[in-house]
Amino acid sequence: MDKPHSAACERNRESILGVLRQQLAGRQRLLEIGSGTGQHAVHFAAAMPWLSWQCSDRAENLPGIRTWLDEAALPNTPPPLELDVNGHWPAGPFDAVFSANTLHIMSWPQVQHLFAQLPAITSADAVLAIYGPFNQRGRYTSASNAAFDAWLRTRGAHMAIRNVEAVDALAEAAGFHLLVDVAMPAHNRCRVWQRLHG
Repeated sequence: MDKPHSAACERNRESILGVLRQQLAGRQRLLEIGSGTGQHAVHFAAAMPWLSWQCSDRAENLPGIRTWLDEAALPNTPPPLELDVNGHWPAGPFDAVFSANTLHIMSWPQVQHLFAQLPAITSADAVLAIYGPFNQRGRYTSASNAAFDAWLRTRGAHMAIRNVEAVDALAEAAGFHLLVDVAMPAHNRCRVWQRLHG
């Protein structure tokens, strides 16, 4: 099959890597939730060879991810796992979790379920990094994000840019406390939390 390709991944990968390289230093085993095309995984795993980068996604996306992983043939990218946030989760413990551009695609109950599952699969000091657009205090942070949110809602009523305060509350409930919130290009954020208790 032809490799899937995301232009957005090409545009944002270096800025995300700049955050991850610093925040994931010393980590050993990462779970990526919603690996999409697999482009991020290949780029990040090559740049951080000390880290085992475990891809996961819904079943229909796994063949495309495999084409990227197989072509790169990196020693630190095991075969991708099927993961639907409402279904079976892989066995941990992972000491890092990463997800990009997923919270606004999932329904809010799915987002809630994702965070609720984290304590069961992460180590006591795990790091969680999430990239994407966020609203603040219920308001869009840019006209482009407002337009993007309107487009999302035409694709599915369950999709929407999430409010950062609501996401932070889910993280706190799961035992993850905010470390950094980095402004990224195109009005996105890379937010990193750390689990402070088991």
